[in-house]
Amino acid sequence: MARWRKPRLFTVGKMSSPLVLSIRRLLLPGLFLLWGCEMETGFIFHPTAEIVQTPKEFDLTYEDIYFTTADGVRLNGWYIPSAVEGPTLLWFHGNAGNISHRLHNLRLVHEKLKTHIFIVDYRGYGKSEGQASENGTYQDAQAALQYLQRQKNIDLKYLVIFGRSLGAAVAAHLAAQENAAAVILETPFASIAEMAKVAFPFLPLGPFLKTRYDVLKIIPLAKSPVLVIHGDQDDIVPYAQGRKVFEAAHEPKEFYTIQGASHNDTYLVGGEPYFSVLRNFIRRRTAQSPRN
Repeated sequence: MARWRKPRLFTVGKMSSPLVLSIRRLLLPGLFLLWGCEMETGFIFHPTAEIVQTPKEFDLTYEDIYFTTADGVRLNGWYIPSAVEGPTLLWFHGNAGNISHRLHNLRLVHEKLKTHIFIVDYRGYGKSEGQASENGTYQDAQAALQYLQRQKNIDLKYLVIFGRSLGAAVAAHLAAQENAAAVILETPFASIAEMAKVAFPFLPLGPFLKTRYDVLKIIPLAKSPVLVIHGDQDDIVPYAQGRKVFEAAHEPKEFYTIQGASHNDTYLVGGEPYFSVLRNFIRRRTAQSPRN
């Protein structure tokens, strides 16, 4: 998830007459609303359109996939098959850039875990059409799953839903709708309202935000075993929020702390122990026989 930046604050001078104070009281809710809108449009979603590199540059065989959501939005993603038969990882990335900015991470996951990977761009990101929104990302996730089921013949018992940061909220929502083999939430936040408190501690923006991504309410509905991963030095999403998400989830569930990791370097700081946790969790939760 990209760093949250505070918007420029509104000022109305140093006047303090009763009339001005009354005007300020009247304007305050409106100012909060404006800040909330700016935060939603400018600070939650940070898409870029340019695909800066492809899996080919990382010596990965892949399919450049286009598929359509239920509301008619055309999306793009990459399917990277594994040389050995096994589970499939449906990957939802964070709020900035696009799928081409995840390739170093993706290559290591593909190499270490030996899974098929389907990573998709939300609407408005990369080559995907449309404009990002909370409900839109939920529809995008459902369409990605349907593509795997219909075009790749993936059974849910071989599917692992994986999400990082904003993608963890998308993954949690999909896991509440579908009974996949497992769900992995890496560096998840509790909700957008909770993140607003972190970014704007003196502004009660929560009631004015339309975008919720309320993972704390969603994750108890998850139908799959849950693994939550968080760096204890996360400088963007507080470690405590990852713990809250874990505590809200039902058993079976696991939590893994990456000592010394911040928000975007979990797979680097975590090293082989990190990949071992992922590999063992996936092995325990997925059937190992070939797909039909």
